[in-house]
Amino acid sequence: GSLVVNYPFDDDEQGIAVYSKSPDDAVFQQLALSYSKENTKMYQGNPCKDMYPTEYFPRGITNGAQWYNVPGGMQDWNYLHTNCFEVTIELGCVKYPKAEELPKYWEQNRRSLLQFMKQV
Repeated sequence: GSLVVNYPFDDDEQGIAVYSKSPDDAVFQQLALSYSKENTKMYQGNPCKDMYPTEYFPRGITNGAQWYNVPGGMQDWNYLHTNCFEVTIELGCVKYPKAEELPKYWEQNRRSLLQFMKQV
C-alpha cells in the first residue's frame, strides 16, 4: 500500500521505471490532483516515511510507470481500448487495514472523493 494517486501510463516500451506520458497526460494530472489536494497527508507527498523512507510523490500524485513498471495494467488497457480515463488511488500505507480503522479512511478521503466526482 501507499497513499498516492497513480495515472497512466503504467509501463513503457523499455520495461523500466521512467515517466511514460500519455497523450492526455495533462488531463490525468488534473484528475489526480483534484483528489490529492483534498487529502492533506497524501498531498504532502511522503505519507509512508516510516515504512518507505525514500518514497516521495510530489503533490501526492505519480505517473504509474515512473513509480514502477506494470505491463498490461487495467488502467492502461481501459484508456487505450475503451477511452476510459482511469486512475489508481492508493488509500494507505497498510494494504489491509483493520475494520475499526475504516471510518478514519472515510474521513480522510470523503472530500477527495467528492472533488473527484465534480471533475466528471
